[in-house]
Amino acid sequence: MQQMTPKELQAYLVNKNPVILDVREEWEFDICKLTNSINIPMGKLQNHINELNSEASYVMVCHHGVRSLQMAHYLEQAGFTKIINLSGGVAAWANEIDPNMAHY
Repeated sequence: MQQMTPKELQAYLVNKNPVILDVREEWEFDICKLTNSINIPMGKLQNHINELNSEASYVMVCHHGVRSLQMAHYLEQAGFTKIINLSGGVAAWANEIDPNMAHY
C-alpha cells in the first residue's frame, strides 16, 4: 500500500484514473466528497468486496485517513495490490487542495 498526501494525490490524478473509494458513512459523504468517488461505508465493505475488481487501482478515502487505512489493509489481505491511502483524508484535501469543500 502507498500513502499519499493531498498534493501528491492531486498530481497523481492528472495522469491516472483510479477508483476513489470513500469508506465514510453516507451522511458524511453527502457533506463533501472527492470528484468521481464512490461510497461504500466501512461497515458495509465486506458485503460489497465481490463487486470490486481486485486488479483495479484504488484510492481509499475517509475523514482523516484512519478508517481508510484500516480498509486499505483489509483490501490488501483480500488480494488487492494497487491501493493508495489518502493521508489526512478529505479534511486534509479541503485544507490543502479545495478550500471550497465543506468541512465537518
